[in-house]
Amino acid sequence: MGTNPVHPLEPRRVNQSKPSVTTRSAKTYGLFGRVLPIFLFRGSFAFASLLTSLFLIASSQAQDLVSFDADIRAGTTEQKRDALFRIRNLRSEIASRAAIPALSDPEPIIRATAAGAVTHLPKPEAVAVLAPLLNDKDAFVRKEGAYALGSTESPDAAGPLIEFLHREKDLEAKGAAVVALGQTGNRSAVESLILLLKRKPHEDEEFLRRSAARSIGQIAQINRTGNIRVVTPQSFLPEKFKELTGDDMTTQFPVLSSAVVTLGSVLQNKREADDTRREAAFGLGAIASRDAIAVLEVSRNSPDPYLAEIALEALAKIASANPVN
Repeated sequence: MGTNPVHPLEPRRVNQSKPSVTTRSAKTYGLFGRVLPIFLFRGSFAFASLLTSLFLIASSQAQDLVSFDADIRAGTTEQKRDALFRIRNLRSEIASRAAIPALSDPEPIIRATAAGAVTHLPKPEAVAVLAPLLNDKDAFVRKEGAYALGSTESPDAAGPLIEFLHREKDLEAKGAAVVALGQTGNRSAVESLILLLKRKPHEDEEFLRRSAARSIGQIAQINRTGNIRVVTPQSFLPEKFKELTGDDMTTQFPVLSSAVVTLGSVLQNKREADDTRREAAFGLGAIASRDAIAVLEVSRNSPDPYLAEIALEALAKIASANPVN
């Protein structure tokens, strides 16, 4: 007799053996065959959307730069300043390049504003276009030019800034140069900064002296850790922001040995402003020489809580740089 026919509603018996690799592959391919085109379509759509967005942004920025260029060359004073502020906020090389013509504008306020707008050029180019501002007839322009040179964070900016520091008479412009020298990280500036601190303290030069002490420390810190950011005292910050490691910088750069002596004198001088003494303590810690331990030990017990904290941090840096064998 023949086999009984399977009822139309009865499930068919299937082979219960493990499917072959070929069968599993076919099923998997069937799944991806349905899903992959959707994934590719969605991915392609997202990529196309991204490209479109980038194109629109680039087109918008290009139109803005054309508008900025027109305003800088032929706009009113307010239009020029607005264009330069917006260029500065774009923080890009191509935008900074559009601001270069404004550095020679007849109006001092435009030249000064342009200084901060060209700092995102490549460092050598930024230094080259900014350095002439240090010879400007207007003291405000010279000051802004000095600050802008510092913000390039280029060691090459130290040369023109040092020359400017020695000849400049305006105290605000001079102070800007001192601040900028710290940002360059160039050790060649240390001797000029020491000379400022060797003068007797005077109320009119308080900012100058405070900035000189800070810049010496900043130069040491940049050479020790590569970090340009200065925060004092650091003990009030989370641990990750503290820079307590590094070498004794006097072993590599003898000029900093002279700085230790000068900063130590500033720290001990009660005629100095509080801020200047705090920055001197920071500078001693950044240099991390054992020769500064004695004066810092005195300052760690200062009634000024900020000075005491900075002195403690400075001693920790020195201990890290000079481990006991």
